Amino acid sequence: MKSPVSGILLFTLSALLWAAGCKPKSTAGAGPGGGAPGAMAVQVVAVPVREKPVTEVVPLVGSIAANEFIEVKCEADGVVATIGFEEGQKVKQGSLLLALDESKFTAALHEAEASQKLAEANFARAKQLTADKLISQQEFEQAAATFTMNEATVDLRRRQLRDARILAPFSGTVGARQISPGQVISRNTLLTTLIDLDTVKAEMNIPERYLGKVAIGQRIRFRVDAFPKDEFEGEVYFIAPQLDPNTRTALVKARVPNPEGRLRVGMFAKLDLSIQLRDRALVIPEPALLASGDLVSVFVVTPQTNVVMRPVKVGIRLAGRVEILSGLTNGEIIVVEGHQKLFPGAPVRFGPAASSAPYLD
Repeated sequence: MKSPVSGILLFTLSALLWAAGCKPKSTAGAGPGGGAPGAMAVQVVAVPVREKPVTEVVPLVGSIAANEFIEVKCEADGVVATIGFEEGQKVKQGSLLLALDESKFTAALHEAEASQKLAEANFARAKQLTADKLISQQEFEQAAATFTMNEATVDLRRRQLRDARILAPFSGTVGARQISPGQVISRNTLLTTLIDLDTVKAEMNIPERYLGKVAIGQRIRFRVDAFPKDEFEGEVYFIAPQLDPNTRTALVKARVPNPEGRLRVGMFAKLDLSIQLRDRALVIPEPALLASGDLVSVFVVTPQTNVVMRPVKVGIRLAGRVEILSGLTNGEIIVVEGHQKLFPGAPVRFGPAASSAPYLD
């Protein structure tokens, strides 16, 4: 049987052991913000959240059309006397493109003018005789009608003589020649083409959902396969008042300066239609995003240079950047490189200023 003294000693020893085990551990080595004890600061690349206009770029495929384009044809039958252009030549408005043999047109005009002079004399004589009541009213009206008809015939013959010479209706580049000197041609024979390429038109079909974002005067940018490294720019000047019922799209045209003539009719244009959605939006570099299922978050650097993980709601994705609809405020510092070793509360230090330059603009 144990003595009361030994029982008391055993109870006292147990109490002391229990008190030593419940003593709080020292936090002297804990990292800032509750991080791991003695944690080393992780070097990261971080940039501030920026407030910028958000512009959505809609990729479209269009085609290049000429500012002006005609098939040059003749309105009269005749023999080709003169060809006033070379294939591919640039011509000014009013330049002679083709002349037919004018001899038959000139003869017809002289004949009509002679008949008109005779009719004019007969008409003058008929007026005098009618005033003297020497001819009937019917004879006078017949002389008047003959005079009028001959005047019209003279005008027609003059027009036919003018039609024997074809002039350029606008400045442009002449296409392939379809006729030869001395060739007999008939009305509506295709002679060549004339194209104005100093300015071209980029034509595209805009889906209905984007139509409200397109306006007259809006700028567009596009590329063509012939010059893949060059970007061309134009200005919207036409929006069709109706939609195509089959595609639910509207035809939109833009004028594009083409002083060097590099853009040709029929080229496919890969267009980027810029649609500004918001004047002021929060934008961050896309590499800052951390996705886990449907949850998207970023590491935010606190004033104490610790990081906290913040869920965000993403808006429009741009080229290398993304719009943030909620979760961040303008000016907050976020991590874009160095996520691998980070955890909530981890201390960080910033890398060289040059490392963040690619993410700033």
